[in-house]
Amino acid sequence: MTDAPVLDAPVPDDDLARELEPVAERELARHLATVRDWYPHEYVPWTQGEDFGGPLDGREWSPTEQRFSDAARTSLIVNLLTEDNLPSYHTAIATNVSRDGAWAAWLGRWTAEEGRHGTAIRDLLLTMRAVDPRALEDARMVHMQEGFTAINPGLLAGLTYVSFQELATRVSHRNTGAATGDEIAEQLLTRIALDENLHMLFYRNVIEAAFDLVPDQTMAATWASIRDFSMPGHGIEGFGRKSVEIAVAGIYDLRLHRDDVVMPVLRKWRVFEREDLGPVGQAARDELAAFLDQMETQASRFEDKREALRERLASRG
Repeated sequence: MTDAPVLDAPVPDDDLARELEPVAERELARHLATVRDWYPHEYVPWTQGEDFGGPLDGREWSPTEQRFSDAARTSLIVNLLTEDNLPSYHTAIATNVSRDGAWAAWLGRWTAEEGRHGTAIRDLLLTMRAVDPRALEDARMVHMQEGFTAINPGLLAGLTYVSFQELATRVSHRNTGAATGDEIAEQLLTRIALDENLHMLFYRNVIEAAFDLVPDQTMAATWASIRDFSMPGHGIEGFGRKSVEIAVAGIYDLRLHRDDVVMPVLRKWRVFEREDLGPVGQAARDELAAFLDQMETQASRFEDKREALRERLASRG
């Protein structure tokens, strides 16, 4: 087995950020012309709320008040805790771009828009008394203290990762809303999913330009992001078990990740059509192609096992 090719002289992140700044400026302008402001308080059924036990001497929360299926509730909590960790995500991106100009303007706007997602979901869950409020706060404290560290550091690694991650979050929010079977919750999560899709477009289009600028470096970063991908909430306590529960329910699984997240972005970047790759880019693309075949096999196996499980449960009444 031979060693993988190595880039002779990769372009430094600072130089790449400057080269890509006009693209960031263009994409920011497009985003601001497209996005529509919305207000979290308008999506929360405040009339359903009442004081909790504590200093206000309200009614103590009871497990009998839980709403939604177990899987939908788990997915809501995972999505919320993920949104809560926004300060760490902001820091991870800010370390790779300039603190003025288009990059700073985008990062500020993106952070402000993302910030209302956690606010809205938490207000909804607490107003509906849908989850244990003390357990939710304890989980928030643990997760935020854990923070977030990029698996693959660097500008292109960060921007390729977030291109997939924003789309993954959009799919997760949208499907979680549907899984609740609640019109109000679905309306809110659909609105949040729209934000996530617009954010994905910014990062995806910047990386599209990066492919034309430094194709080998960008291909290598893309391969690494897909190979090592994990949702930003992977540090949540019990995340592995929760992910399995969410996957079994069909809210977010490997099939959705491959077909609805990874492949659409790769098609947009024309990854398997490019003719401008050198040895490093070609090697990364070959490894990516093999990995996608493995994902297909694993996704099909999981679907078969899930269907068998559902049939067993159905046979038991």
